[in-house]
Amino acid sequence: MLFRKNRKRFHKKEQLRTQESQAIDQQTLLSSELDENLQVLRSMYQDCFDVVFRTFLIGGQTKAALIYIEGLSNNAEIDDQVIAPLMSEIEGDFCNPYELLEEKLHISKMREIKTLTDCIENISVGHPVLLIQQEVFGLAFGLAKWEKRAIGEPQAESVVRGPREGFVETLGINTALLRRKIKSPALKMKPMTIGRYTSTNIVIAYMEGLADQTLIEEVENRLQRIEIDSVLESGYIEELIEDNPYSPFPQLINTERPDVAAANLLEGRVVILVDGTPFVLIAPISFFSLLQSPEDYYQRYLVSSAIRLLRLVFMGFSLTLPSLYVAVLTYHQEMVPTSLLISVASSREAVPFPALVEALMMEVTFEALREAGVRLPKQVGAAVSIVGALVIGQAAVQAGLVSAPMVIVVAITGVASFMVPHYTQGIALRMLRFPMILLAGSLGLLGVMLGVITIVVHLCTLRSFGIPYLTPIAPMKGNEVKDTLIRAPWWMMNTRPHLTGEFNPYRQSSGQKPDPSKGGEQ
Repeated sequence: MLFRKNRKRFHKKEQLRTQESQAIDQQTLLSSELDENLQVLRSMYQDCFDVVFRTFLIGGQTKAALIYIEGLSNNAEIDDQVIAPLMSEIEGDFCNPYELLEEKLHISKMREIKTLTDCIENISVGHPVLLIQQEVFGLAFGLAKWEKRAIGEPQAESVVRGPREGFVETLGINTALLRRKIKSPALKMKPMTIGRYTSTNIVIAYMEGLADQTLIEEVENRLQRIEIDSVLESGYIEELIEDNPYSPFPQLINTERPDVAAANLLEGRVVILVDGTPFVLIAPISFFSLLQSPEDYYQRYLVSSAIRLLRLVFMGFSLTLPSLYVAVLTYHQEMVPTSLLISVASSREAVPFPALVEALMMEVTFEALREAGVRLPKQVGAAVSIVGALVIGQAAVQAGLVSAPMVIVVAITGVASFMVPHYTQGIALRMLRFPMILLAGSLGLLGVMLGVITIVVHLCTLRSFGIPYLTPIAPMKGNEVKDTLIRAPWWMMNTRPHLTGEFNPYRQSSGQKPDPSKGGEQ
């Protein structure tokens, strides 16, 4: 009973605070009375020990207050550039405080604010706010400073050849990295704010003249429809703006690499940057975009094409190899050569489980080991996953719980799944592997074919911001296949993708194929 009474009292206090905050929101304009403004701000920042209210006299005559958050603002700059000049002695009388501020303060980023909402927004991002007695405006100074992570190579998207820099958690640094790649003023960046409590800054980046205006408007509309308390990572945004939320396949690319973001911008796509995360979102995409690595465009085209084809083949192995093994052993033993069938049968002689149970057990164990290796500290994660797989696999074979061929199949499947460049695509294939095994165990090869057909039909119906997911294969665009299954040489890729760069289709002039017969002649 006492707990319920205390709970009711707590809820009443919360309701009163909500009503007070709503009343404060109705009085958005700053008052000319400094004490009134401070009273409102102190009530809003009640129980916030890190919010500093510094009151002083400008020139020993006019009362003023500086409000900032400890840890988000540069204390040394505040003392040297704001408080010290304003508290210094002033010769004669002054009538206009604004002229005095312009004379005394030499800060490059300084803007005028007139509402409490602007006050709170600037204080929250580390910009100190100066309020003056008998003035209905305030000044926000660009003196924010907080700890930032150094720019380094993304661990999840490492390459042998290519840039070694990646996005960080600070939005300003990420936009600057894009500007370093694309120096044209055609690169536009539109800011937005999402989240009732977090007020997360979001930037929509696109190339004017390359991106479809309808696509830009669609991205803006989907973002503006979001009403949520917080946005702590770009994954929040991704789930709220994708076309088909029930599909296991990702409909946006997330990347930490500025070169990948810049390359997609130059193909007419839109990049969404979220403050507080190094992962940016790219839209629209296709299924084949998820099979491409940034290194494909830095290596020679023959090597890149061979690796892409190998990647596509092993992606098929990752999805179907365990199910094919189960189907053949359970229903279609006549398809296996006699000598191989005898060898497999002898290895399975002591195994008490059917092939279906054996495959599911091994796949679940492998996924558990992989997840454990990811979550453990880096120094021991790899050792645990590798040693665990070897020890458990060998012990399971010796104990007769699983057969050696099944361990080989699961190991090849695991290696094949690692060849998918994008982690989200790999997760989708890992999820679909289990229903494929169940279909194979119940219907044999017919079940495998039904599963593959179902996946292909689903991919044909899928869209990414209105773009068909299997483009340029379905619908077929013959001119664009040269950068899909293979990677043609750069002197052949004269045009941009049709569905994202149709308004400015040509990215380079034709006739740039090297001609050895001409040598260095111009």
